[in-house]
Amino acid sequence: MTTTTITTSKRVEYPRPQFRREFWLNLNGTWKFTFDDQDIGEKEAWYTKPNFTNEIQVPFTYETKASGIGDQTFHPCIWYQRMFEVPNNEIDKQAILRFQASDYLTKVWVNGHYIGEHAGGNAAFSFNISHVVNKLEENELVVKVEDSQSCYQPRGKQRWTDSNFGCWYVQNTGIWQTVWLEFLQEESIERVKITPNMDENTVSFDYRLNGDLNENGKLDTIISFKGKVVKQFSLVPDRANMHMEVDITSELHEWGVMYWTPQHPHLYDVSFRLSVNGDVVDEVDSYFGMRKISIKDDQVLLNNTPIYQKLLLDQGYWPDSMLTPPSDEAMIEDIEKTLAMGFNGVRKHQKIEDERFLYWCDKKGLLVWSEMAATYEFSDEAVENFTKEWLDIIQQHYNHPSIITWVPFNESWGVPKIFKDKRQQAFTESIYYLTKAIDAQRPIIVNDGWEHTISDIIALHDYEELGELFYERYKDKDLILDNKIPHNKHKYAFADGYKYRGQPVILTEYGGIAFNDDSGWGYGNQVETEEEFLKRYQDITGAIKATPYICGYCYTQTTDVQQEINGLLKEDRTPKISLEKIRAVNDAK
Repeated sequence: MTTTTITTSKRVEYPRPQFRREFWLNLNGTWKFTFDDQDIGEKEAWYTKPNFTNEIQVPFTYETKASGIGDQTFHPCIWYQRMFEVPNNEIDKQAILRFQASDYLTKVWVNGHYIGEHAGGNAAFSFNISHVVNKLEENELVVKVEDSQSCYQPRGKQRWTDSNFGCWYVQNTGIWQTVWLEFLQEESIERVKITPNMDENTVSFDYRLNGDLNENGKLDTIISFKGKVVKQFSLVPDRANMHMEVDITSELHEWGVMYWTPQHPHLYDVSFRLSVNGDVVDEVDSYFGMRKISIKDDQVLLNNTPIYQKLLLDQGYWPDSMLTPPSDEAMIEDIEKTLAMGFNGVRKHQKIEDERFLYWCDKKGLLVWSEMAATYEFSDEAVENFTKEWLDIIQQHYNHPSIITWVPFNESWGVPKIFKDKRQQAFTESIYYLTKAIDAQRPIIVNDGWEHTISDIIALHDYEELGELFYERYKDKDLILDNKIPHNKHKYAFADGYKYRGQPVILTEYGGIAFNDDSGWGYGNQVETEEEFLKRYQDITGAIKATPYICGYCYTQTTDVQQEINGLLKEDRTPKISLEKIRAVNDAK
């Protein structure tokens, strides 16, 4: 399917590759903009007579150079304004305004009418604005975004002070992913959840439809591989939610089914067509991968075969656009350099990544651990904020075959007393089971790195510099996993009242080696030369591989990020060390 765009923005790609429609109106580009530090805009009804004198390039936040503003000062309230017209061939349809991400509380007005609001900085959201849109005239869209320095809202690596500190960076305020319009009939496809069952060679579809559907409707699903139809079937959409499972074994392939693996990331294309009285009213293109993630004893299995995971901690920051990827090409570069260094996956640290990045991971076979942005204090408000957004994120990203692990919590951030506090322990358990209720397949890590409660994988963090000391500490599995000694000198593997139950063990943060530079920091002593770096990298990585019960690792990190200069690449993606030499260490047995 070809995609039509109307924009001059750098971010011209359709933002949801797994749910593509042919026509869309991209609203990225130049918007009017202003700060509202006194929060007087709503009282003065700026949404009816905006007179914003600045301009901003959406979807880049005002803190970034790419936005055209580059002001890193915290501003609690900001406003956007732009005009749009409904294309002539879409005037008889509903207008749906979509935001792929905006941080944090987003309020929307169209032609002076209040539309609604959304709280959260990471999940996508939409509004039906049909009732206030002028179909034959220009329309005015006004957006207010409120942010705070509260530690009760999921903020990830965004600082909550006026200056950077430790491993926390400049805040991310406002629209930071694509904004666009789609035009739909009353009857439309809202969502399709796609679940592969590799053992049975089947795939199931859970459809959610909109509109008053009856016996005059038909929903076609066409599954194809490299342009050849594999299976096709039709349903009568007599209800909003429907389920269908189909065997995709086909004579088109000598193996019957083409499975998704990092070495061969085969993807099936699938089209959904909704018809009423014989006329197609909505058509969506998607794809899926036939793959299985499971756990057997102390091993993680991909397609029923143990996989040793070699991951990079990837925070997804760029020097001029921070959390917003500047382009498809920039995302592809990161993925290809990660693969070139011999890693087979990334742990997206404290960031729900752009779906375009996940799309390219699906296409290129890079494994992904999807990690939620953390809160930093525990309260009823924090529990509510976190839970609502996390549930949206799981559902929105469920179909990506590259995502093989969910990581809702990291290093006790947001649950600082989890070692003893029963409420905080209960919160992590509730998120574990809520996630399982939506996704029964993927492993879930509860409190990556520190005191685990209930968790499918035991993920440990240790920035020990010397391989000999690392191996000495970890050689006795029972000492670490029975909480007899802290695994990293200061944190136990389990919260009080929880025990090791034979799960796989992965070292999910280590290394963080920085070259000697006064501009920032890394973990441990800084090194002077490439040879010194490689000796230390090989020493510690070799010790991890030599520890028999550890079945993978995650090195810190892909790139430098602001004051944290321990990346394998500089912020501009220039390699600090030969990619081939890093690969040689990763490939070594």
